[in-house]
Amino acid sequence: MSIDDRIERAREVYARAVFGGDTGALGEAERGLDAVEADTALARGLILHARFQSAAVDAAEDPAELPLFERAFELYRALGDTRGEAEALFWIGCVHQFIRRDDETAVPYLERADRLAAQTGDKPTQAEALRHLGIAAHAAGRLDEARERLEESSRLRREVGALPGVASNMIGLAYIAAAQDRRTDALAILDEAAAIAGAHGAHAIVRHIEQARIRI
Repeated sequence: MSIDDRIERAREVYARAVFGGDTGALGEAERGLDAVEADTALARGLILHARFQSAAVDAAEDPAELPLFERAFELYRALGDTRGEAEALFWIGCVHQFIRRDDETAVPYLERADRLAAQTGDKPTQAEALRHLGIAAHAAGRLDEARERLEESSRLRREVGALPGVASNMIGLAYIAAAQDRRTDALAILDEAAAIAGAHGAHAIVRHIEQARIRI
């Protein structure tokens, strides 16, 4: 049922209750609106996260972002929507890792998101969680684990056709290769990443690839 359908359903249930005395569907309508609120909270959080990522320099965390993802998580959990719960958990973990630079807090959220996404067959969310678990492992110096996580994330992204995401993961794989003294492999990975990103109009990723090439 679409968002518009759920809102219209609530209006119909209201009319039946007020004019006809039939209150039997009020709970169902409320749950439908909870689902709308959860989806909206998650989407609003994504917009705020995109603004943070797109800021040129000295980006500041929007204090509304984390509460939006936390609200979405609470609603999805109450609704028994495990797929939504996994996605919200991922974004909570992402705020802690990407914005707050706190892997210790982020990793349990990311691990739980990975498990729940795997249970529900949500490959895009699982791929995101694995990517960020790989980033945490890389930061902690566990290079083999980091490589394994990113490669599995890339496999899932290929399966769902998220090829710009594959190119993004390859930047991390290139840095790992360089850290393992595999510089030739690292540059070859970046060449392939650039070809994928360029073919799909992923201009921001192309810029990150060129930055990685300079550093490596």
